[in-house]
Amino acid sequence: MLIFPRILGHEAGGVVESVGEGVNDLRPGDHVLPVFTGECKECAHCMSEESNMCDLLRINTDRVVMLHDQKSRLSINGKPIFHFVRTSTFSEYTVVHFGCLAKINPLAPLDKVCVLSCGISTGLGATLNVAKPKKGSSVAVFGLGAVGLAAAESARIAGASRIFSVDLNANRFELEFVNPKDYKKPVQEAIAEMTNGGVDRSVECTDHVDAMISAFECWGVAVLVGVPHKDVVFKTSPMNVLNERTLKGTFFENYKPRSHIPSVVEKYMNKELEVEKFITHEVPFSEINKAFDLMLKGEGLRCIIRMDA
Repeated sequence: MLIFPRILGHEAGGVVESVGEGVNDLRPGDHVLPVFTGECKECAHCMSEESNMCDLLRINTDRVVMLHDQKSRLSINGKPIFHFVRTSTFSEYTVVHFGCLAKINPLAPLDKVCVLSCGISTGLGATLNVAKPKKGSSVAVFGLGAVGLAAAESARIAGASRIFSVDLNANRFELEFVNPKDYKKPVQEAIAEMTNGGVDRSVECTDHVDAMISAFECWGVAVLVGVPHKDVVFKTSPMNVLNERTLKGTFFENYKPRSHIPSVVEKYMNKELEVEKFITHEVPFSEINKAFDLMLKGEGLRCIIRMDA
């Protein structure tokens, strides 16, 4: 359902300006990362070690108002502007449910760690938290946007011996790469030939169902990260399951925003995680359309949009 006008944007870093009634763990001046999914810390999912699908605050793209009173906090000339995934970060000021804010180290540079509020953390967690490659194993990453490159970097951190990057954009080939266009056979068959049977782990970081199927059929454990169109169908032979293939789904890669994202920021602060190499461009907010152009052309990974520029 498309509802407009809305303030879009979901990946950002900011400073708390004020807090509402009943908010006890945040104060004005705190540095935070808004996250598109939340953590109430009270529901069964939040209390579980296995799930981050908060009953109250899991992502809902159709929700355009605040939970408390079903009203918008955003307006112009007295007319409401609707919220987007509880963050609406394309704005100098926004109103966010406290359960969707991760309080972070105030020394962390917001113009760097802002990218950890979604994409980079997604790729990091998909590999380390869900795929869990063992040292010396082989990993294939499908799609080399910021999420996919973060997944590949995480495979390196985990000690993978071979990392295959599968993408159609030749400018992004920095690893042992496979371009599906170079083969007359399905890319999973080509990878099987290169690896004497297939890779141990696959991480799919596109939104294309064909890539998802290829990742699954690469053998081993496949983790789906991309979000396909709701009407597409995933088709594969049941024999692929019987032949020891495993398919895993994950959402924000098992990270609970308030509990886990601060520690991801600390990985950056401790120089265990590089972030700067994912930031390829920077523009003032007045030129935000340039950021969209870079994304659509595949020329950038993450473009920082400065509100103060």
